[in-house]
Amino acid sequence: MSDIVKCVAIDDEALALDIIENYCRRIGNVELRKYSDPEEGLEAIRREIPDIVFLDIEMEDLNGIAIASQLPENTCFIFTTAYLKYALDGFDLDAVDYLHKPFTFARFQIAFNKALRRIGRRPIQTTSQCIVVKRDYNSVTIPIDDILYIEAVEGYSKIFRTSGECVMSRILLKNILTMLPPESFVRIHRSYIVSKSKIKSYTRQEISLNNGTVLPIGRQYAAEINLAMSK
Repeated sequence: MSDIVKCVAIDDEALALDIIENYCRRIGNVELRKYSDPEEGLEAIRREIPDIVFLDIEMEDLNGIAIASQLPENTCFIFTTAYLKYALDGFDLDAVDYLHKPFTFARFQIAFNKALRRIGRRPIQTTSQCIVVKRDYNSVTIPIDDILYIEAVEGYSKIFRTSGECVMSRILLKNILTMLPPESFVRIHRSYIVSKSKIKSYTRQEISLNNGTVLPIGRQYAAEINLAMSK
């Protein structure tokens, strides 16, 4: 049996598909096919018989509940949706798990490993530590360890890297936070996320990073930073 886990994700939101793609990259050994058109995705599932399916529920053209009822027998699938009201429907259809958006990588990995156990595969430990973001029309892979801090700039996230390069991506700061390991990053301000390992020192008002950058701490984040840095 191949070690590669073949997956299909269906969601009419490009950002949601990008997040799933990024999480699959972090897990490693995952081959993911993404579909924003539900009917195309359903055809692909019937044709390719993937190991795991990630299925949004509320889509414009075709409801995910309807797709689930048409999946080939014994298809292993996980619902991904922003609406808790569908949870019972999901389990009635024998979904492996139900991911409530926005979900963290840790929660995604729990669901992924549940699915692996369902199909008789061994759970996978995280091997790849990268995020994938869109820059213009291209995907950029950024190692987690290379991220210094991230700044929100008018609907974009500006990712500052220890290697010196800066990547601007059209993704909200709150969404990029869900792509990062929570044990390694902390939000210090409505406009900033920083890598804990790159913090040189901090007070209640500001943080100094290893490269000399000084960033402000938002008043409502002070307690959270103290807690995060004590772990």
